[in-house]
Amino acid sequence: MEEKTASVRCLQEKFQFEQLCGDERSLDREIVIADTNRPGLELAGFFDYSQAKRIVVLGDKEIAYIATMSEEKQRISFDFITHDNTPGLVISKGHQCPPILMEIAKAKNFPIFRSTLPTFRLIIMMITYLDEVLAPAICVHGVLMSIYGKGVLIRGTSGMGKSEIALELIRRGHMLVADDRVDCYRVHNHINGRSPQLLQGMLEIRGIGIINVSRMFGASYVLPNVDIDFEVYLEKWNDRADYDRVGIEEKKYEDILDIQIPKLVIPVREGRSMAVIIESAVTNFTLSEMGMNSAKEFEARVLEYIAENAKTAR
Repeated sequence: MEEKTASVRCLQEKFQFEQLCGDERSLDREIVIADTNRPGLELAGFFDYSQAKRIVVLGDKEIAYIATMSEEKQRISFDFITHDNTPGLVISKGHQCPPILMEIAKAKNFPIFRSTLPTFRLIIMMITYLDEVLAPAICVHGVLMSIYGKGVLIRGTSGMGKSEIALELIRRGHMLVADDRVDCYRVHNHINGRSPQLLQGMLEIRGIGIINVSRMFGASYVLPNVDIDFEVYLEKWNDRADYDRVGIEEKKYEDILDIQIPKLVIPVREGRSMAVIIESAVTNFTLSEMGMNSAKEFEARVLEYIAENAKTAR
C-alpha cells in the first residue's frame, strides 16, 4: 500500500490562502493527517493527547479566548501549537493574527495563513481535499467500468478476455474507467478507482493492439474515476466445480483497503455472452440493494410449493 503525504504548499495553492508568516521553505512542511485541530484545550494549557501533526485552525472562539489570555500563557500555548511536526496554521473569517503568535511563528519560520471563509466551511473544504490527496492507495490488475451507474471491477487471471468483454460492454453503451491497471484509493468509506494518466481512455485488445476509446466511440464513453460498488471475478469453466445456480449461497466479498466489496465469481467458457451476463449481474445487484432479492423470492416459492404439496398429500 502506498503511503502518501502532501505539502503545505499544495494546500495554499489549492485554496489561495493569504500567507502571513513563513518563507518558501516553510511551505515544504509535510501534511500526513487529513484532519484539523481547533486548539481549545491547548490554549487552556492542557497539552496531553494533542495531535501535533494536524493543521491548526483558529476561528472566532479561539481568537476571542486568546484575547483573554495573559502574555505568559500565550507564549506557552503558541510555542506548543507551532510544533516542528505541525504543518501550519490557518486563521478563518479574516481575523488578525495575534501579535505574540506572529512573533513566535517568525522565529520558527512557521507558516500561518488567513482565509475569509467561515470556520466550519474552511475545515470541511480542507478535510475533503486532504482526504483525497492522502487517501491510502493500491493498484490492482483488472478492468474498471461504469455499468448502469455502478462501478464494476472486472478481474480474473490473464487470458480470460477482460478487455474484450470491456469492448463489448462499451459497444452496449457503458463507460470505461481503466484497463489493465486500476489505481484504487480509499476515500472516506468508499473505494474510488481510476486509471493511471498514461493509460487513460486506452484499451488493449489482443490481435488489434491499443485503441483509443474516446476517439473511437466518443468522449462520453470514458470516465476519469468511479467508486467501486461491485466486483466480477472471471475464472475458467471447470466441469467439476459446483457453481452457484440459485444465488442463496453465502455471499462473497473482496477486501480492498479494508473495505468489503461484494464479489461474484463467473465461470467463462465458449458460447457464453459475458457482456450480457455481467449486465444481468449488475442489474441483479442493484435490485438486491433495493431489497428485491430474486434468489430469496425463488426460495419462498419453493417452500410454498412444498407446503402446498404436503397439504395435498394428507
